[in-house]
Amino acid sequence: MIITSYYPPEIGAASNRIFHLAEGLKKDYNVSVVTPLPNYPTGKIFKDYKGKFSSKTEDSGIVINRLWIYASVSKNKFLRLFAMLSYSFSLMWFFLWHKIPNKVIVQSPPLLVSFTCMFFLKSKKRKLILNVSDLWPSAGLELGALKDGFVYKTLKKLEAFNYKKANLILGQSNEILSHIKTITTKPELFLYRNFPEIKYPKLIEKESSPDKMKVVYAGLLGVAQGIYKLCNEVDYKSIEFHIYGSGAEEEAIKGLIESKKDLPLYFHGRVNREQLHKELLNYDLTIIPLLNRIYGSVPSKLFEYAKLGLPMLYFGGGEGEDVIKKNKLGWIAKEGNYKELNIILNSISKKDLSMDFKTNIQNTARHHFDFKKQLESLKKTL
Repeated sequence: MIITSYYPPEIGAASNRIFHLAEGLKKDYNVSVVTPLPNYPTGKIFKDYKGKFSSKTEDSGIVINRLWIYASVSKNKFLRLFAMLSYSFSLMWFFLWHKIPNKVIVQSPPLLVSFTCMFFLKSKKRKLILNVSDLWPSAGLELGALKDGFVYKTLKKLEAFNYKKANLILGQSNEILSHIKTITTKPELFLYRNFPEIKYPKLIEKESSPDKMKVVYAGLLGVAQGIYKLCNEVDYKSIEFHIYGSGAEEEAIKGLIESKKDLPLYFHGRVNREQLHKELLNYDLTIIPLLNRIYGSVPSKLFEYAKLGLPMLYFGGGEGEDVIKKNKLGWIAKEGNYKELNIILNSISKKDLSMDFKTNIQNTARHHFDFKKQLESLKKTL
């Protein structure tokens, strides 16, 4: 059983990661997923699920249990807390009336949800696997979403409890695993990168043109990514900037485009993942930003775009920089340093973005970012 707060048809890295994990495991296990009624990133229950208290379906051999949640993307801390509590209460109700398998993977964060699972499902007969994708509450402190007070200290206690009760912890970065070792040495640790399971597209060489370099961002338009600030700070002298996605900053970005129609800045909205991959092949370079360096975070886009053969400019700091450097996937600008970002953007020429470079990126993904190899290693550990 996989317990998660995000699952398709919701979008985003967390949703995609859990979906591929479930798909990969179903060949060797009877897999079920427990998740809220879909609501992310809009904060509203999706149309097909409105008015439902719960939903149980089967998709390609995976049983999906969707539970009630008070959906919200409000900035009000109490409403956000109530939203997490509502899903936790739904989970407790679910645990009372359903048989829980002897292997359970719990997604963390949200910490409160993972705490609910680790507290109620702990059993000598059951293996609890905690899948840690971000280091909350530390990341919240770095982003400015939390202050170092009572709430932060309480969340730190929940975090430590979760780690200590796990039999196995999957961490998406070496930084995450290093952090966990400072808290407990009890559980087994496994580096489980966010490798996507997608088809490798055939790269087709386009005719070189004197036009501006076509730069693209695709993904969530949230506070952590800082795309609105990026739109205001980036130098458009040698580039045109295209944006795909949705999220909290969407309306602000649309407003900026409307007020500055002379800028080569374009918003294309949200498209499905398959269509997005086709669209991305039309661009010269993608930018992967984080407003602030978040310890433990390695955006899954790094691995996804490598499979597409898309050169990257990483602007987020941390372990992501090491991945870019080690695998020669593109360029790095120090997080938050927009002057350096613009210098690098202006220094990249069309010759730097050759077909040979894109092919090398794709070949690197084949050898080093293989989802199936990683999954087989995980199965042996499970």
